[in-house]
Amino acid sequence: MSQIKRLILSGITLLVVLFLGGSLFASFSEPQITNRLELYQTDLLLRASELKPNASDPANLAGVKNTLLGQDPVKTALEQYQSVRNSAAENLQQLQTRLTVSQDNPFPEEAVQSSRPTDPDTRTTPAPTEPATIEEQNKQLRLAVLQQQTLIDQLDLRIGLLQAEQNHTDAAIESWQSLKDRLASFQPTAQRPSGKVSDKNSTASIRAITPVLIGLWNEPPRLLPDAESQIQASLDGWFRDRALRRLYALQQRPDALAALEVTQQQVARQTLVKLTLVGVAPAIGGSLGIVLLLIVVGRWLIRAKQAPAEANSLAWQVPWTGETVWQVLIGGFFFSGQLLVPWVLHLLPLNFAAFGQRAQAINTLCYYLLMASATLLTLYLSIRAYFPLPKDWFQLKGKRNWFLWGIGGYLVALPLMLAVSLVNQQLWQGQGGSNPLLQIVLEEGDRVALAIFLFTAAVAAPVFEELLFRGFLLPSLTRYFPVWGSIALSSVLFAIAHLSLSEVLPLTVLGSILGFVYSRSRSLLTPMLMHSLWNSITMLGLFILGRG
Repeated sequence: MSQIKRLILSGITLLVVLFLGGSLFASFSEPQITNRLELYQTDLLLRASELKPNASDPANLAGVKNTLLGQDPVKTALEQYQSVRNSAAENLQQLQTRLTVSQDNPFPEEAVQSSRPTDPDTRTTPAPTEPATIEEQNKQLRLAVLQQQTLIDQLDLRIGLLQAEQNHTDAAIESWQSLKDRLASFQPTAQRPSGKVSDKNSTASIRAITPVLIGLWNEPPRLLPDAESQIQASLDGWFRDRALRRLYALQQRPDALAALEVTQQQVARQTLVKLTLVGVAPAIGGSLGIVLLLIVVGRWLIRAKQAPAEANSLAWQVPWTGETVWQVLIGGFFFSGQLLVPWVLHLLPLNFAAFGQRAQAINTLCYYLLMASATLLTLYLSIRAYFPLPKDWFQLKGKRNWFLWGIGGYLVALPLMLAVSLVNQQLWQGQGGSNPLLQIVLEEGDRVALAIFLFTAAVAAPVFEELLFRGFLLPSLTRYFPVWGSIALSSVLFAIAHLSLSEVLPLTVLGSILGFVYSRSRSLLTPMLMHSLWNSITMLGLFILGRG
């Protein structure tokens, strides 16, 4: 490699390091979506808690219900909502602080995070649609403040209903009265973004329903003329049913109460099935994964004693040096793919956000394909001088059954990722950034947009990322490190590439499992299958939660 090329790559590396460091540091103050996911599941639990087993139901239905829902689901839900509310208040304070700093300082350090390019495998709005000026960044921060405050308003509304259900009427009315007073003095500083936004979650809707709820639980009750229509328009799920039940009881409408009860039972049965899919199915898979993990560890210990040199035989024959790896990873993936391509696309006079979720989904997919193409072109140009490649490079079939290794790797990942996620939640306490695609899947109703997002996450991402990180990077590192060290290092780089601090630990674990199954099967189809299963089943679970 010429001295000029090394100097150019050194300069690019410095830019990439600054980009990665700034992106990871910026993600530290970004909230995770974990709490919101838990609330979606909590809402499903509340709906399922209405189920009343009858004579025609299986004998173990009551036991299944208690196992899934617990003894006091309303109390559990209230604690969960209050915990999320506290976290949301902290996030709001941080956003307000960042906005203040950004407005006071014409070149705020915090503003860098708003314009960083993003990876559509973990980001829903790529760089071409993100703000580039300080004014646009401040506008986005003001919008984030508004959205966070609206979230707190939604939580307070529901916390009051949960308190009322537990006969803490005074606490419920106090929650609603505080919310009413806050909304009365609220002056919006930004408009909601275009796209799918539920009317039930709007500030106007919350402002309209709050006095209705106060009147329903007041002593004596005060029933507003439009109480039923406001409840139907402003609440949903278990919370709507609870308010309607209170209204019908006060109005002495037994027929309406009976019809509501029938509907609740139908929905509760459907919801119990959804909870079984979301909760029980992964638990069964995780149990199988634990068994497989114990078998793999046991066989490894036995082979380590019998053939300690076997690990060396897993290494690849690498014809190129670390400079080629440097060129592909830094020059191709990070610089061309995550800096240059977004910058070029940003120059185009296109605003996909103005055309709805389908256009944004297509934009995300196109950006991802362009990023992958730029990286893979750099990879090809860097290694074509070494064609034909040695044995085992970029093989699809491999030495062993790629399908079984892919399924087995997914099952083993389930318990490991669950354990890591529990540690991660305690480590980051709701901060560290998260995957915006999760929220899109939870709330998006456009099936075409969802299909495009699913294709990006379940097909495009596994194919490209496994070609780069497992197909090229992992084997290349075996020139300098043992196989286990190469798996670990490539997994860390794989995790860092997703640009969120809170995702580094879980994605490193996931990447290690992907690397392990690839090094054993020698088939790229194995990690591609496992990666695709992980992304697609995760999105399916989110879809079920969102439709609950």
